[in-house]
Amino acid sequence: MFDLSSDFKPTGDQPHAIRQLTDGISGGLKNQVLLGVTGSGKTFTMANVIKNLNMPALIISHNKTLAGQLYQEMRDFFPKNAVSYFVSYYDYYQPEAYIPSTDTYIEKESEVNELIDKLRLRATANIMTRKDVIVVASVSCIYNIGSAEEYGRFTMQIKKGDPADWNSFAKRLIELLYERSEFDFKRGSFRIRGEYMDIYPAYEDFGYRIESKNGKISEIKRFEALSGKILKNKDDGDLVNIYPAKHYLMDPKVFQPAEKVIRADLKREYEQLKKEKKLLEAERLLRRVNYDLEMIKEVGYVNGIENYSRYFDGRKPGDPPYTLLDYFRVAYKDNFLVFVDESHMTVPQLRGMFNGDNARKKTLIDFGFRLQAAFDNRPLKFDEFYQIPPHLVYVSATPAEWEIEKSKEESKKIKDHEGVVEQLIRPTGIIDPKISIRPSKSEVQDLIKEVQERVK
Repeated sequence: MFDLSSDFKPTGDQPHAIRQLTDGISGGLKNQVLLGVTGSGKTFTMANVIKNLNMPALIISHNKTLAGQLYQEMRDFFPKNAVSYFVSYYDYYQPEAYIPSTDTYIEKESEVNELIDKLRLRATANIMTRKDVIVVASVSCIYNIGSAEEYGRFTMQIKKGDPADWNSFAKRLIELLYERSEFDFKRGSFRIRGEYMDIYPAYEDFGYRIESKNGKISEIKRFEALSGKILKNKDDGDLVNIYPAKHYLMDPKVFQPAEKVIRADLKREYEQLKKEKKLLEAERLLRRVNYDLEMIKEVGYVNGIENYSRYFDGRKPGDPPYTLLDYFRVAYKDNFLVFVDESHMTVPQLRGMFNGDNARKKTLIDFGFRLQAAFDNRPLKFDEFYQIPPHLVYVSATPAEWEIEKSKEESKKIKDHEGVVEQLIRPTGIIDPKISIRPSKSEVQDLIKEVQERVK
């Protein structure tokens, strides 16, 4: 259940907007627009719609800063529910690229923000385990993060009374990409200390201590990783599920059949480049793919492994990647909402992501740096994105024609429904300030005069 906590009650245009949006979603509408002026409380309206319908929601924003602001507001509105934050986890990101005019190859470079990585993992863990989930995301939610079904399968269940077999636990945690670390106990690691085992989930702020007695698990406790202090919580039970330490997982059983397909594609593309008299590019491709396959076989990972994701995911060429939206679809079927915040900016951004990525990859593939399968490690095309959400609400003060037309067209299905729901009266009753337009001839002197008046 969504428990909305606020000192305010909907006022102004909010009650009408909440009612219209709720009725539209209940009536099966896919597209609606919330046209709200700045300061009219659009976030509070969204929160009330989520509460009324009791449906998990994804809120997409066009940049990290706005997403962070929305995340904080939603956390304040729903302190008892699972409000999560899902944005790009790079503090610095230089994608792999090649500039033919100067023969310059730029290797991928990145610095991952540990906190954002934790919040992303917590978002997917929440989706797979809870029904009261709100995720605030940037457009990074349309990028490939691996299969939700695979992620759900890669869990480790620890139950009170089960055999305390530390060796098999350690083996399973390593499969979930956790590291064994006896001294540097950090996120995504575990350690074994005689009668107990500590696990620090990659998506939590605390660790789990699994204690054994007479060869059986006797206690499951939560503790502060830094101080070791045991935390008491009414939610502590006799069972804990540990989710993977990373989103992109590769089952070792999948690698062997995938390797055969990769090598067959490599042979075909190598021959094609030679036929086109691109001998340098052919040799470059052969060397790169052979090196990557050896690294994956020995270490289980290589820089740029995501370019082979189509083989490991079992997708066909051209198939859409698995994204955060697939997690919602797997967990909730058609019972979730998607709000597109500042849609006049966010929708064009969602549309443009694929083309930019595709142009960069084409150069890498043409010059033998990557197999053609790299095209399939990509963001969703807009049409692919549009098919997934069962209900879309475009939130903006200046919605675009496309959103308005889609919403008005559909609203005819429901009697007295507007399609474009207007929220023009602010809850505070404050109107927009008066604007005076002055000639541009003496704007500097005019500005100085205004400043001096304010100074007085």
